[in-house]
Amino acid sequence: MQKFAWRARIVPGSEAEYIRRHDEIWPEMTAVLNEAGIHNYSIWLSGLDLFGYYECADIDLATRVQGSSLVVARWNEYMKDILIMDFDPETGTTPPLKQVFEHR
Repeated sequence: MQKFAWRARIVPGSEAEYIRRHDEIWPEMTAVLNEAGIHNYSIWLSGLDLFGYYECADIDLATRVQGSSLVVARWNEYMKDILIMDFDPETGTTPPLKQVFEHR
């Protein structure tokens, strides 16, 4: 299983809206995550900082599926007014964080 972590920030004052939108995540968005082989996806909030983490069998497949998905593009458009996030111009996805420690 491969791991992927990302970070972003919420626009100040948008914390409740960010949570609401994820409480009402679109079924077609979860279908894309399933198609990409993504499991154990969680997002953590600290102040305005977000940390996302998921596991998948093939990170290249997960990146390709998400980067080419019209649903993901629509979700990103929907979220852009409340989310500050960098995207990799080559993949269309957020750059991964570098793992520096793991305890098993």
